[in-house]
Amino acid sequence: MDLPELKDFKREWSGKDKTVGDVFKKMFGREKPIRYRLATAKYRISTMVRKLEVYGERLKARDQELFGRVVDALMAKDQLRATMYANEVAEIRKIAKAVFLTQVALEQVALRLESIQELGDIAVNLLPVVALVKDLRAAIKDVLPEIGIELGEVHDILNETMLEIGEITGIPGAGGIAASAEARRILEEAKIVAEQRMKEAFPALPTSLPAGQAQTAPVEQGH
Repeated sequence: MDLPELKDFKREWSGKDKTVGDVFKKMFGREKPIRYRLATAKYRISTMVRKLEVYGERLKARDQELFGRVVDALMAKDQLRATMYANEVAEIRKIAKAVFLTQVALEQVALRLESIQELGDIAVNLLPVVALVKDLRAAIKDVLPEIGIELGEVHDILNETMLEIGEITGIPGAGGIAASAEARRILEEAKIVAEQRMKEAFPALPTSLPAGQAQTAPVEQGH
């Protein structure tokens, strides 16, 4: 039994006046609006991933510096100073976690956009990508506001593309619930990967030093 929302889509593909080639010419014609938007979105996402990689390395370097200060303060038995540096480390790691989450999720977005460009099925496969970008922006906008703004712009590009595809195919966002569920699943998987990367890149903070080490370690001066 045919789904009602697919009727116009089938007319585009099988109607007497329009062939499959006509539909693709409309979608990827001389102006190539849809292909251009997808390419633009993918480029901006790839650029964001590279920026996040650089930013992540800077956060890691700063974390290592502060980590050393925590250890130095503990060796000097200065709990107040150790706590101060530990709080700075906690803030850095909060941002780093958001960076890793965003990076992993955007890598998935880029892969899916690449598949869409190569394999087609845009009307179906683009929906979860649009939903994922929207959910990701909501998840990180308070921690990474600049990235949140960029993601909002990418979402607008992809959403506009989706609306145009809906006009062409007659499928105005069908399967939105399933797309949202897929987006949430991808985001949850990205969180797991981000947590693993955090554990590998950022060692646990010490709350105290072993008694023997504290006794033999020299007290740092002037810090």
